[in-house]
Amino acid sequence: MTARQIQFGFNNSYRRLPDRFHARLPPEPVADPRLVALNRPLAEVLGLDVEAIELNAAMLFSGNALPTDAEPLAAAYAGHQFGHFVPQLGDGRAILIGELIGRDGQRRDIQLKGSGQTPFSRRGDGRAALGPVLREYLVSEAMHALGVPTTRSLAVVTTGEPVYREDVLPGAVLTRVAASHVRVGTFQYFAVRSDRAGVQLLADYVIRRHYPEVEDAERPTLALLAAVAERQAALVARWMGVGFIHGVMNTDNMAISGETIDYGPCAFMDAYDPATVFSAIDQGGRYAYANQPGIAQWNLARFAETLLPLIDPDGETAMALATEAVEGFADRFERHWLAVMRAKIGLATAEPDDRALVLDLLKAMHAGSADFTLAFRRLCDWAADDEAREPVRQIFAGTAGLDAWEPRWRARLAREGRPARAIAAAMRLSNPAIIPRNHRVEQALAAAVQHGDLMPFEALFQALQDPYSDDHAAAYAAPPLPSERVCRTFCGT
Repeated sequence: MTARQIQFGFNNSYRRLPDRFHARLPPEPVADPRLVALNRPLAEVLGLDVEAIELNAAMLFSGNALPTDAEPLAAAYAGHQFGHFVPQLGDGRAILIGELIGRDGQRRDIQLKGSGQTPFSRRGDGRAALGPVLREYLVSEAMHALGVPTTRSLAVVTTGEPVYREDVLPGAVLTRVAASHVRVGTFQYFAVRSDRAGVQLLADYVIRRHYPEVEDAERPTLALLAAVAERQAALVARWMGVGFIHGVMNTDNMAISGETIDYGPCAFMDAYDPATVFSAIDQGGRYAYANQPGIAQWNLARFAETLLPLIDPDGETAMALATEAVEGFADRFERHWLAVMRAKIGLATAEPDDRALVLDLLKAMHAGSADFTLAFRRLCDWAADDEAREPVRQIFAGTAGLDAWEPRWRARLAREGRPARAIAAAMRLSNPAIIPRNHRVEQALAAAVQHGDLMPFEALFQALQDPYSDDHAAAYAAPPLPSERVCRTFCGT
């Protein structure tokens, strides 16, 4: 079977929305597609014929030969970028080729990213460079292994064509898999055009696809807003728990499904500092680590604005109801964040002073410049064995805060009423041994892009598939040396 004879079994729904929701066009062919990476376990979850796919992967995932049941399109959306509204963005270098209902019963989009120009390209070339494509493949799959809701990556194909940025770079196409690609910015696209019917169609579509439980609510649109707020609160809490910094939390990068989407200048924090920023384009720290919950709420307020006419015909009533829902995000986030952080320090029950206990540990880590991931992982051993105190103290530049915190923690653990080893074992399921540390990611990407050597990338990728195990800790757990620190990450567009 050739690539031009393969069917994926697409079951498309977004394509059935009116033409103003998207532009229908195929990907642009590339000169010399070569398969670099194929996520076989994900292909199996999607219900694909892995053997047939492997034989034709370069053609299929470059867009040179689409499955026969593909219905390619570029989606329209708008968005606030660093607080500034842009009324038309859209898929400027991505083509949604179709939707699959996988073996698990879940519907997912299959999108080619870096697939050429579309009507939304805004003078861009519509292409992607190999480095950013490999970064998204690596980090999105690492996030999935960490248990964080995320889009996923199915394949990477090089194009045999150069991409011109600051340098001349090898081109590539990423096959991204998502619960959907509907964003806050998708709603904004129709709202800014006073297209109430379009907003209603989109809201109905999203409810059917992602939130069917709200369909029979007294006010379905208001219930949708609350449901999206709940998922975003849970998502950002998970980000905070693994030290992840998205880097570009624009409204066009907030997925209505509640998945992490668009891994551009993302990074993971090394030494704990709530003001940490990596993105080279985030000059003011808008999307710093500690700002992420507030920005999520700001984005939800923009989402709420698009829904006001659907919430209630009376403007004042609609505004009051939407405001209450958006303001409720803070309590939602606090609940999810505290659950994440309790688990990280070994608590399965709740007490009123737990928040203060967590915050005081974070203050001690900040004062001591302690590595975020390593500190929590070593805390697991300390919970089980007091002899493991020194490995924890060694990663603090100053231990006064930690030493003052420990007796309170010990007393709190004692009230858990569980054996110390059971507490430690549970903590190891909430505190990864390894994360995609920025310096390791950059080293792997440099080897692949500059030298054509994929071995470091493949080794790191495999290690990150089991992040809660110590099996790869010796190779990948250590923080960067001063000479290895990555201080800036880039969007890749």
